[in-house]
Amino acid sequence: MNGTMNLRFVHHVFFLIYAFLFAACSHLNDARNNAGSNAENKIRSNTATNTATNTTTNPSSHLPSEVKTTRFAAARGCKNVGILLPESDSSARYEAYDRPLLEREIKQALPGVTIQYANANNNAETQQNQTEAALAQGACILVVGPQNGDKASVIVQRAKASQVPVIAYDRLIQDPDTAFYVSFNNERVGELQGQYIAKQFRKGAFGLQPGANLVMINGAQTDNNALQFREGALKALQPLIDSNQINLILDQYTPNWDNARAQSMIEDILTQQQNNIQIAYVANDGMAGTAIAALRAQNLNGSVLVTGQDATVTGIQNILTGDQAMTVYKPIDQEAQATAQLVAALSYGIDPRAFVNGQTTLKAGGQVASVLLEPIAVDQSNVQQTVIADGYLTKEQICTGLKGDRTGLCPP
Repeated sequence: MNGTMNLRFVHHVFFLIYAFLFAACSHLNDARNNAGSNAENKIRSNTATNTATNTTTNPSSHLPSEVKTTRFAAARGCKNVGILLPESDSSARYEAYDRPLLEREIKQALPGVTIQYANANNNAETQQNQTEAALAQGACILVVGPQNGDKASVIVQRAKASQVPVIAYDRLIQDPDTAFYVSFNNERVGELQGQYIAKQFRKGAFGLQPGANLVMINGAQTDNNALQFREGALKALQPLIDSNQINLILDQYTPNWDNARAQSMIEDILTQQQNNIQIAYVANDGMAGTAIAALRAQNLNGSVLVTGQDATVTGIQNILTGDQAMTVYKPIDQEAQATAQLVAALSYGIDPRAFVNGQTTLKAGGQVASVLLEPIAVDQSNVQQTVIADGYLTKEQICTGLKGDRTGLCPP
């Protein structure tokens, strides 16, 4: 009798445990399904909002229908995304900001996604090999910041063969089969830099006078962004150059955005011109830092107007000390979010074109549907209201170890 009762008791306990585990698993699955459904509904809602907003003004409404997800069959239901970024030596942004922001935003937009990440370390062939590895491991959507915009066409064609879309991130890939391009309005970046120089020249800041000598240290010629930065800058500067108010004495591209090469170019031109340089247009903060090092060696730092881009910690510090005049702040969280929306739309089978706000023309003709965001000029007057207010950089990051702040932002 006792044995029968014990057996019934054991069966009853096991039944309760099974029921509890079944309910827990069901709840977990419901939570996961709800997370996915909520994310998909959010993307659909954003798509509807953007479509309604852009019905008459969005250039994407005139894009060919093949841009739709049917062109990329592998993307439908995709939960394996490859993120391939170009480098980490000339700019700190890719590892410090782009990677974590892309991973965060894509995971939020596409719950349950697996992310494969690789950095090409400034080598185009390495990036092609990383693409092969990502595809072999099941990547069905690729986000690629190309190390070389021309050579990355191989990546697009390799992915196309597997019906995998490539979203060109930050830098353009010169291939009409690129699915989308997400970046900032790069010509506008250059305009902000050039306009800043022109404005300071007309004000007579930095002791600038007619006949001032200008050097242009551009980015890599293989990076379409660098071409656009230069083009934008010259929109503002060319009238001053043509009227001989400013003398353009050096206009040079910098292979791989190499900081050391930029420093060497400044050192060489300083020697040739016997230190007679008043303006250094430098395309980004990394190269601006080494240009400032070359100027400091001649006691010219702070007296030569130096531009930059990316709003790095070092760039902002150089602005506060007066060694760098300005930088261009690009809210990378917006760039990552826009990319994640495209990734999720492709996966959920939603037409991503509602997120597109423009088209970018390729060197050989043809256009790529694009999401182009607005950059912001930053100098001593608005550091607090831009990069700090947005949480892009903290005051502690900027002020740690900084000496010679001329603005009073950092405690002495």
